[in-house]
Amino acid sequence: MHSLWQGKAPIYEALQNYQSMRVVPFDVPGHKQGRGNPELVKFLGQQCLSVDVNSMKPLDNLVHPVSVIKEAEELAADAFGADHAFFMVNGTTAAVQAMIMSVCKQGEKIIMPRNVHRSAINALIISGAIPVYVNPGVNKQLGIPLGMSVDDVKRAIEENPDAKAIFVNNPTYYGICSDLKTITELAHSHNMYVLVDEAHGTHFYFGSDLPVNAMAVGADMSAVSMHKTGGSLTQSSFLLKSNRLGTGHVRQTINLTQTTSGSYLLLSSLDISRRNLALDGKNIFNKVSSLAHYARDEVNKIGGYYAFSKELINGDSVFDFDHTKLSVYTREIGLAGIEVYDILRDDYGIQIELGDIANILAIISVGDRELALERLVSSLSEIKRLYTKDKSGMLDHEYINPDVIMTPQQAFYSPQRSVELKESDGHICAEFVMSYPPGIPILAPGERITDEIIDYISYAKAKGCFLTGTEDMSVKSIKVLEE
Repeated sequence: MHSLWQGKAPIYEALQNYQSMRVVPFDVPGHKQGRGNPELVKFLGQQCLSVDVNSMKPLDNLVHPVSVIKEAEELAADAFGADHAFFMVNGTTAAVQAMIMSVCKQGEKIIMPRNVHRSAINALIISGAIPVYVNPGVNKQLGIPLGMSVDDVKRAIEENPDAKAIFVNNPTYYGICSDLKTITELAHSHNMYVLVDEAHGTHFYFGSDLPVNAMAVGADMSAVSMHKTGGSLTQSSFLLKSNRLGTGHVRQTINLTQTTSGSYLLLSSLDISRRNLALDGKNIFNKVSSLAHYARDEVNKIGGYYAFSKELINGDSVFDFDHTKLSVYTREIGLAGIEVYDILRDDYGIQIELGDIANILAIISVGDRELALERLVSSLSEIKRLYTKDKSGMLDHEYINPDVIMTPQQAFYSPQRSVELKESDGHICAEFVMSYPPGIPILAPGERITDEIIDYISYAKAKGCFLTGTEDMSVKSIKVLEE
């Protein structure tokens, strides 16, 4: 049970009061409640523009909250079972970077899986922290990275007793969870912090029969994308922390990179969404679970596809599975996931979250309805009937263990030159190459390029994956370190 009355939404209520005051604005933003941009008002609505305002005494200040934002933070912390919750308006990217930068200084080690989001590796470039990668297990059939095994984490701790923190995905993009409780206990017994990327795990805090959440097992910080599965506006997130870290220190770290002009549209969406989930989250996510189970069963009845779930659990590298993730293996019908992704969008008007070399992922959350899932299932059935082809010659792997030569920061700031991708074998990469989504790097600065990686990138391009991270927008050339 929550200790505070979760029916309040202080930021939202303050904005309503601001509207009623009919304030004449001589501050920013310059559109002045929409009057300076009629086209934007027509597109977004007067109600939206009227509360796109700047910080002021009645509305508090995100950088140094003392009133309504402070109260909203306290309510969010209570709702998530955290010591403190910070409102993040630079996305979960900023939350992930703040976590790492709060506990790791230049030259200090952090243990992490290699299949992290690029935001975590970007934090290493900024801070100068040194990654100790624990390569995740790989499901060879599905071609996807799994979680970190406890034995691999133990080994990394024993070999790097001076590491400051362990970073964990909970869950991965595909719904896979490591043994977060055991890893947290291990880390704490060696005086290391536990940082958790829960970008796709908001529902873990409110639903039932779902994997354990970071705050429940005593993790030190967690980055939670409320906008992904919690109903808030895109780019809005929470950074949660335990009492092992000082609130003031973490806020100062956040303020190094987060905007000083926090959007009240984003802030109020977090406030309202937190209230909705605190009051009715169990019912909301029980319905989400039911929809996901229905969709998974119907997809598997089609044949050819494989919508995987808890049968992957092995008690270690797949300690648990988020069954709300509708991940579907497509290679058996002779189509890469990205090909199914494109057909769904272009021919059926269905936008799913991602398509990769062998899988698609549909996010099911607070806004989904059974009718929409029926449309997805029927479309997949028709795609199988119309497009199935011989699967021979398809790339049969997704994740490639990296060969790390130097730290991301050292590589990023070293002298570089550009070479043709097809001629880059053996060079040290100086930039990122990734398919987005999910934003997990195929290559990161400081890693050796191999023929296997070049073949993978070329195959992904040919199949239509959206590759990002390189200076060359066409990804025909790549920056490497000068020798």
